[in-house]
Parts: sequence; C-alpha cells; structure tokens
Amino acid sequence: MKAEVDVRAYNREAWNQEVAKGQNRWTLPVGPEVIAAARRGEWSVVLTPTRPVPRSWFGDLTGKKVLGLASAGGQQGPVLAAAGADVTVFDNSPAQLGQDRKVAEREGLTLRLIEGDMRDLSVFADESFDLLFHPCSNVFVDAIRPVWKEAFRVLRPGGTLLSGVCNPVSFLFDPVLQEQGQLQLKYTMPYSDFTSLTDEERRRYSDKGEPLCVAHSLEEQLGGQTEAGFHLIGLYEDKYEEGDRLSEFLSPFIATRALKPTRP
Repeated sequence: MKAEVDVRAYNREAWNQEVAKGQNRWTLPVGPEVIAAARRGEWSVVLTPTRPVPRSWFGDLTGKKVLGLASAGGQQGPVLAAAGADVTVFDNSPAQLGQDRKVAEREGLTLRLIEGDMRDLSVFADESFDLLFHPCSNVFVDAIRPVWKEAFRVLRPGGTLLSGVCNPVSFLFDPVLQEQGQLQLKYTMPYSDFTSLTDEERRRYSDKGEPLCVAHSLEEQLGGQTEAGFHLIGLYEDKYEEGDRLSEFLSPFIATRALKPTRP
C-alpha cells in the first residue's frame, strides 16, 4: 500500500466491514433501555474509551443544534437526541450511519444523517450548530487542521466543540511485543499506518480489513484547535479498558472542551 492511497476511501470501507463483523464496540447501537433513560434525563456519552463527558460540558440540550462529527455507530447521536437535542450525525461510513438510522427508527427519534469527509463540512452553512461532538476519530484522516477550521466555521459564536484525541505515543510501540505485555518503542513521529509500516507490517491490519490510523501530534490536535480560533476551556485524560499495558503507565487519550468566542 503506497503513500498515495486514498485514506478516506480505505477507512470508509474498513468501517463498513467493522459494522458487518458486529464485534467492534464503536459499531454496536445502544439498546432501548439507554434511550428510555436518556428521555428521563439519565444519560452519559464518551469522547474517549471509558470516561463519561461531564454533563456541565453540554449545558441544557433542549432544542440545541448538535453536530455529531465523525461519530456514527448508533451510540452518541441517538442518546443526545433522546436527551432533547436537535441532532445531525456526519460520518464517512454509510454502514455506521445505518446504525444510527436503526436506533432512530426503533425509538421514534429524529436524526439527520449525512455521509461525508470530516475535513469538508461545506454541506453546512456558517454558524449552523450550537455544539459539535467529535469523538476520537481524527486518527482516520491524514490531516486534521482542516477539521478544526471547518468546525470553527459551522459553530455559532459562543458554541462549543467537544473533542476526543489520541496521544500519538500510543502508536509508536512494537505491536507484536505489546501484545505480549512488553512496551518497546519502534516507530517515530510523524507516524502513519499508511506510510510508516512495511507491507508485511501493514498486512497485520489490512488483510483483516481493519481501519488504518494516522498519529497526529499534540501540536496538531490541541494547537490546531487554538490556531483555528478556539479557546480551550476544559481538558481531561482517559485510559483504555482495564488490561491495556500502556494505560498502566499513562493516559493515552485526551478530551477537550473548546469555545468559539463571541464577536466583540
């Protein structure tokens, strides 16, 4: 697989396959009990693997226009809609969007579902949303500064961007040794499954049709938000599920709350 591969096209098909397999946790729609609880005001969602986003980061969701940015899978979007938000889900994978559709039809929820590239939100007018919910998904594109610029454009002044990002150090260890519980650095930044691996190494993932990742620097992920004009007003860290070796030493994920300033 060469550097000129279409990253978006590859990962769109890979996520479609993940839905078909039915084993990836991020492709499994929430059950009726979760939606019923959300309608009662009892809900939580995650930007990162395990730690719920503080409810204070959302404010009152009633009638709030929310964009789930690269967040399909039948999980966060339906929950936020059941909690009272006016939700649009935008994602690269039609199969993942289909999981949101299943929940919406089953539960009588109104969701707008749009397929597209997270780096190009031209389908939306300026200042269309009050809140953007963007989980750890920017590892599936090869450039993220356009994501932040587009997010800033479609948010109204005073609007909020909630994002999950991956610490790039997670991608730099020898994966074979890591499966054996050993952490040994092997790769360097900038890192990409598409360009940093040998053909044999890449086949560990591509032969199974798994999504491939790009490790963006913290400068691109956090600094990129501020460069786009956002003010970072909240941050916390998170780990993988129990049993992950790397999480014994550090928190590989970061969630951020960023504000689009109001005009003077």
